[in-house]
Amino acid sequence: MFRPNILLARAIFPEAVAKLRQHFDVEENPEDAEHGFEALSARLKGKQGLLCTAGEPITAALLDAHPQLKAVCLMTVGYNNVDVPACTARGVLATNAPGVLTETTADLGFALMMATARRMSEAERFLRSGQWTKWRYDLLTGSDVHGATLGILGMGRIGQAIARRGAFGFGMKVIYHNRSRLPESDETPLGARYVDKATLLRESDHLVLVLPYSASSRHAIGAAELAQMKPTATLTNVARGGIVDDAALAVALRERRIAAAGLDVFEGEPAVHPALLELPNVVLLPHIGSATEATRRAMVGCAVDNLVAALTGGVPPTPVNPEVLPLRLG
Repeated sequence: MFRPNILLARAIFPEAVAKLRQHFDVEENPEDAEHGFEALSARLKGKQGLLCTAGEPITAALLDAHPQLKAVCLMTVGYNNVDVPACTARGVLATNAPGVLTETTADLGFALMMATARRMSEAERFLRSGQWTKWRYDLLTGSDVHGATLGILGMGRIGQAIARRGAFGFGMKVIYHNRSRLPESDETPLGARYVDKATLLRESDHLVLVLPYSASSRHAIGAAELAQMKPTATLTNVARGGIVDDAALAVALRERRIAAAGLDVFEGEPAVHPALLELPNVVLLPHIGSATEATRRAMVGCAVDNLVAALTGGVPPTPVNPEVLPLRLG
């Protein structure tokens, strides 16, 4: 009986590896080494399946080098590293892990926005460095979250979850911009108002970015957009690096054109633009939006379920290009 070979591009939970071994011959990556094109291609030789993150380059050239590859299953919701049309043209299934990280990422996004508004990171550094010696009326004053205008750019699952937290938990006025307006049945429960991008930038007290990365969304927030924001506004990015022009943001923060920023993602991460590291009015996190154990287990579990179904004749739960099903192995 044919037993597929699979590659785990990164380290995952041992229990998930054990489940995969019930169905496949598995090549692990317990050292969690990152792979560029050449290293990934070398390890994909003879593999029918790949379980990976959003960091591995799944290009047409890689697929052409490995025509036996039939399934690429990501443990992340984002898949801009995958050339989906190239996969479809070659009969390769691509899957992602939507839904399982929505609420956890929304928690982090809202917490990051609050930390940014209330200058929490700056305040902790102030205390730890021994500068706190007395109370003063203007000591580390930030901006209110309750009752403020929450602007959301990208009103998908996570954007709507953040909107619920703002509207119901903090009495915020919610405005949003999206590629397409939500149905009224989705807008009304949130009290959300659809506006054009210029209005979103102009009216938001706290602007949160939750849009997917694509060529068209690269530098969706750059110098021109930052110039349209209130000088008292904050910007929070929990979407993808590259949506914000980090160099332009550093200038705007340094010159106080906006009050502060909270960033969980960066262009070219894990590298961070050095100018951002020098600024007091930015909260910096190492891409931990989905980082709870329960959620990370759910993400890996979704990828495992997709891979098992794809290569054993089942129906994968979350295909990106379902038109390639069923897969032909052997």
